[in-house]
Parts: sequence; C-alpha cells; structure tokens
Amino acid sequence: MNTLAEWTRLDDINFLSFTFFQECPSGVVNEETFKEIYSQFFPQGDSTTYAHFLFNAFDTDHNGSVSFEDFVMGLSILLRGTVQEKLNWAFNLYDINKDGYITKEEMLDIMKAIYDMMGKCTYPVLKEDAPRQHVETFFQFPRSTYYTVFFQQQAL
Repeated sequence: MNTLAEWTRLDDINFLSFTFFQECPSGVVNEETFKEIYSQFFPQGDSTTYAHFLFNAFDTDHNGSVSFEDFVMGLSILLRGTVQEKLNWAFNLYDINKDGYITKEEMLDIMKAIYDMMGKCTYPVLKEDAPRQHVETFFQFPRSTYYTVFFQQQAL
C-alpha cells in the first residue's frame, strides 16, 4: 500500500482503499456496479452513459473490470498528474473507439452524456440542442477541418 501511495502521489490512500473494498470486496468493480456507485453522485440526472465512458477510461487493460490499482492510478492522474498526463487521460476518455482521434460524433456522445448526467434541474435551464451547439462551436475552429481532433504525444 505504501508503494502505491508513493507511486500515485495520493495522500489518503488508506481511506480510498477502505471505501473501495467496502463497496467492492473482491478488489475489482465491474461496469454495472461502477454505474450504480457513480449514479449516487448524480441523482438528479441519468449518469449511465457517462459512467460507461468513464469506466472504459479507468479500465486501461480493457478486461471489463477496474481494479483498485486501476482506479487509484486514474485518480492520481486526475488529481495530481502533470498537465500532459491529464491531457492524455482526458483524450483517452473522449476517444471512445480508441483509434487515436476524437471525432465530432464522439465529442457529441460525450457532451450528451454529460448533459444527461446533469439532469433537467439545472439553472439556467438547458436547451435540448445545447450539446450539439457546443460541439459545433468547438469544431468550427480552423484546425478541425476534418471534423476530428488528434493528440500527438510529446517525446519524453
């Protein structure tokens, strides 16, 4: 556990461990359980689709489950990672089919999932076509001529 705490740069690894294993005694969580747990944070909306995308981002070895180590490594990047690490992680989340590009359709799927998760009780009230409008605005930039975004990693 100490090695994991050092590797992840997270201070309260013991609390995370206790909480994770309380919900998932086997030390791994499948997608359905992940969705159930995640939905508790967004009771006003439907977080199912976004939780699916998030689960896939945490499931780095694509085996259909997220171990405690997978979860903590992802959290470590999101909370304590470098800008480059956070960009890589976010790109992986948005690149739904993992082909190295974020298409307009993938961006729209993520945006719709975020808006669904927020629910209808937002202020100001969101228009039905708000996700599409945001994606259209993003893809109007000159660099988006091909309606895709790609991420080129820097050589280390």
